[in-house]
Amino acid sequence: MKRITLVLIFIGFALMSKSQNASVEKSTFGIQTGFLGIWTHNESKLSNQIALRSEIGFNGGIWGGNLYDKTGFVAAPVVTLEPRWYYNLNKRKTNDKTIDGNSGNFFSLNTSYHPNWFVISNYDNIKIASNISIIPTWGIKRNIGRHFTYEAGFGIGYLYYFAKNVGYSENKGEVGVNLHLRIGYRF
Repeated sequence: MKRITLVLIFIGFALMSKSQNASVEKSTFGIQTGFLGIWTHNESKLSNQIALRSEIGFNGGIWGGNLYDKTGFVAAPVVTLEPRWYYNLNKRKTNDKTIDGNSGNFFSLNTSYHPNWFVISNYDNIKIASNISIIPTWGIKRNIGRHFTYEAGFGIGYLYYFAKNVGYSENKGEVGVNLHLRIGYRF
């Protein structure tokens, strides 16, 4: 009986020590594209399961209809800071699934700022109202081979427009949605 107890304790410690080895990478850098944008990002390790993602890129938009001469396109810069908690790294590692490049499921607090620095558009004199969004997000990130990745996420939060800066009478806050599907390359 003592031997069985000792063997079970030894196996338990072995499993616990194995599960504690799962960790986000110290730093990972890449570029991603989605339906309306392109971004470059870095994820830096804060703890074994938490990484801080910093991102800069362009978010795009399309509009059109009978009121316009042509279909319009706009791309504006965006700066994002997003702490991510990769909550299932230990489970993935236990099931012999890869966690390279921070491959796993995550919860995050997506905080993005769209400044009115410049706008790329096929229309002249387009301005955007600077805005900031804070959106809790759930997502997944996976690898395809060694360098390619895909990522999907969804969240609902708060979006605040600094509309007075572009001529409106007051600033405005509203519900914001973060819905993204991206593919990318990890360096």
